[in-house]
Amino acid sequence: MPTFHHALLLPLLLSLGLPAHAEELVFASWGGAYQEAIRKAWITPFSEQTGITVLEDTSPETAKIKAMVDTDTVVWDVVTGGGASLMRGVNAGLFVPITEEMVPQDHVYPDARNDHGVPSEIFSTVLAFSRDAFPDGGPQPQTWADFWDVAQFPGKRTLYDRPNTVLEAALLADGVPMAEIYTVLATPEGQDRAFAKLAEIKPHVAVWWSSGAQPVQALGSGEVVMALGWNGRFEAGIDEGLPLTMRWDGAIAQVGYFMIVKGAPNLDNAVKFLNYMVSPEAQARFHEYVAYGPVTEAAWENIPDEQRPRLPSSPRNLETSVFLDIEFWAEHDAELMERYQAFLQE
Repeated sequence: MPTFHHALLLPLLLSLGLPAHAEELVFASWGGAYQEAIRKAWITPFSEQTGITVLEDTSPETAKIKAMVDTDTVVWDVVTGGGASLMRGVNAGLFVPITEEMVPQDHVYPDARNDHGVPSEIFSTVLAFSRDAFPDGGPQPQTWADFWDVAQFPGKRTLYDRPNTVLEAALLADGVPMAEIYTVLATPEGQDRAFAKLAEIKPHVAVWWSSGAQPVQALGSGEVVMALGWNGRFEAGIDEGLPLTMRWDGAIAQVGYFMIVKGAPNLDNAVKFLNYMVSPEAQARFHEYVAYGPVTEAAWENIPDEQRPRLPSSPRNLETSVFLDIEFWAEHDAELMERYQAFLQE
């Protein structure tokens, strides 16, 4: 069955108050290349296999979901989000608990599992640098310690304008082992240590970026020589011919999730879709459309060897990665964001 795009059909159905037919569900994600990849890898083949039509919408912000749930006017069945979005929704009671009977996740990487969301893909925040600034054959940055080393690797940097992943990188640069990052960061002393390390590099940060395209553009234009950013964005730049190199040592891996909205009108079909999406076969297909990795080890059997080095959840890359602790950030995001913004304005 064809996929109907939200811009044409969904608002019309909702405005007319027409009832949904039995074999459909409504899916909301964030548009662009990401949603296009989901459509090609999962939605279209799922519809062809099951006969269930998937209507698409965009921008599933927490506030919109909450308004639907609070007024008992839920029209979205499945929504997507990162760990922070997931935890905000969980804390607000917006998502259906996902039991093992609904969607078995025993094959999913343990660090990616959650009781209210099904992991969809793994992406990473990584270090990237310009080979124009640091050519092959000469010294090149390898780690976050090198990112901070402006003596050996001179030039401007760019960092995220939010604290998550940046504070982790700062502590890694300061010598904290990966396994101890959140033990340290959970203490006032550890937070002070991270901000002190940030203060060292701050004079050399030319861009505090807010959108994933910015660090790629800043590297490509020569405005900066080194960047913290998302692997999928850097990979797209590399595919377009930019002379960039990524490093996976100290990567901060993050998980995307699919959630079922509380009161979803097509719950059974939503569960079927989540089971399909997280299956090893479907997971192995996603990398063909975007450079994100599968959430299950079983998918690697169907991913060519030459593709593995570019995917965040390949066994080799995971060995040198730390998973972003979404429960830590759900608890501390507000206070650390306030401190971070004050730090940027100093």
